[in-house]
Amino acid sequence: MALTTEQTKEILEKHATSANDTGSPQIQVALITARIAQLSGHFAVHVKDHHSRQGLLKLVGERRRMLKYLERRDNASYKKLIGELGLRK
Repeated sequence: MALTTEQTKEILEKHATSANDTGSPQIQVALITARIAQLSGHFAVHVKDHHSRQGLLKLVGERRRMLKYLERRDNASYKKLIGELGLRK
Protein backbone atom coordinates (compact mmCIF):
# COMPACT_ATOMS: atom_id res chain seq x y z
CA MET A 1 0.00 0.00 0.00
CA ALA A 2 3.00 2.30 0.23
CA LEU A 3 4.10 4.45 -2.68
CA THR A 4 6.69 2.92 -4.97
CA THR A 5 10.16 4.40 -5.27
CA GLU A 6 9.39 5.64 -8.79
CA GLN A 7 6.23 7.41 -7.64
CA THR A 8 8.12 9.05 -4.78
CA LYS A 9 10.92 10.23 -7.07
CA GLU A 10 8.39 11.63 -9.51
CA ILE A 11 6.69 13.64 -6.76
CA LEU A 12 10.05 14.84 -5.42
CA GLU A 13 11.11 16.10 -8.86
CA LYS A 14 7.82 17.86 -9.47
CA HIS A 15 7.50 19.68 -6.13
CA ALA A 16 11.11 20.23 -5.03
CA THR A 17 12.12 23.82 -4.31
CA SER A 18 15.84 23.10 -4.76
CA ALA A 19 18.07 20.27 -6.01
CA ASN A 20 18.44 18.46 -2.68
CA ASP A 21 14.99 19.25 -1.30
CA THR A 22 13.31 16.18 0.17
CA GLY A 23 11.41 17.44 3.19
CA SER A 24 9.80 20.76 2.41
CA PRO A 25 6.10 21.14 3.30
CA GLN A 26 5.19 21.17 -0.40
CA ILE A 27 6.76 17.75 -0.92
CA GLN A 28 5.27 16.33 2.26
CA VAL A 29 1.76 17.47 1.30
CA ALA A 30 2.18 16.04 -2.21
CA LEU A 31 3.34 12.67 -0.82
CA ILE A 32 0.48 12.54 1.68
CA THR A 33 -2.00 13.43 -1.08
CA ALA A 34 -0.71 10.57 -3.23
CA ARG A 35 -1.07 8.13 -0.33
CA ILE A 36 -4.60 9.40 0.37
CA ALA A 37 -5.56 8.87 -3.27
CA GLN A 38 -4.10 5.38 -3.18
CA LEU A 39 -6.00 4.49 -0.01
CA SER A 40 -9.23 5.88 -1.42
CA GLY A 41 -8.91 3.48 -4.34
CA HIS A 42 -8.22 0.66 -1.90
CA PHE A 43 -11.54 1.32 -0.13
CA ALA A 44 -13.47 0.96 -3.36
CA VAL A 45 -12.51 -2.73 -3.29
CA HIS A 46 -12.16 -3.36 0.45
CA VAL A 47 -15.19 -1.68 2.00
CA LYS A 48 -14.86 -3.28 5.44
CA ASP A 49 -11.20 -2.44 6.02
CA HIS A 50 -11.76 -0.21 9.03
CA HIS A 51 -8.18 -0.34 10.31
CA SER A 52 -6.81 1.23 7.14
CA ARG A 53 -9.64 3.75 7.21
CA GLN A 54 -8.34 4.97 10.57
CA GLY A 55 -4.93 5.47 8.96
CA LEU A 56 -6.58 7.40 6.13
CA LEU A 57 -8.24 9.75 8.60
CA LYS A 58 -4.89 10.34 10.31
CA LEU A 59 -3.29 11.15 6.96
CA VAL A 60 -6.07 13.61 6.12
CA GLY A 61 -5.57 15.37 9.45
CA GLU A 62 -1.81 15.47 8.98
CA ARG A 63 -2.21 16.98 5.50
CA ARG A 64 -4.67 19.55 6.85
CA ARG A 65 -2.23 20.66 9.55
CA MET A 66 0.64 20.79 7.07
CA LEU A 67 -1.42 22.93 4.67
CA LYS A 68 -2.38 25.27 7.50
CA TYR A 69 1.31 25.67 8.36
CA LEU A 70 2.22 26.33 4.75
CA GLU A 71 -0.58 28.87 4.39
CA ARG A 72 0.73 30.82 7.40
CA ARG A 73 4.39 30.67 6.34
CA ASP A 74 4.24 31.11 2.56
CA ASN A 75 0.83 31.94 1.16
CA ALA A 76 2.00 32.12 -2.46
CA SER A 77 3.43 28.59 -2.47
CA TYR A 78 0.31 27.39 -0.61
CA LYS A 79 -1.95 28.71 -3.37
CA LYS A 80 0.31 27.27 -6.05
CA LEU A 81 0.38 23.85 -4.38
CA ILE A 82 -3.37 23.53 -3.87
CA GLY A 83 -3.84 24.54 -7.49
CA GLU A 84 -1.43 21.84 -8.69
CA LEU A 85 -2.90 19.13 -6.47
CA GLY A 86 -6.51 20.20 -6.99
CA LEU A 87 -7.32 20.24 -3.28
CA ARG A 88 -9.56 23.30 -2.96
CA LYS A 89 -12.32 24.65 -5.15
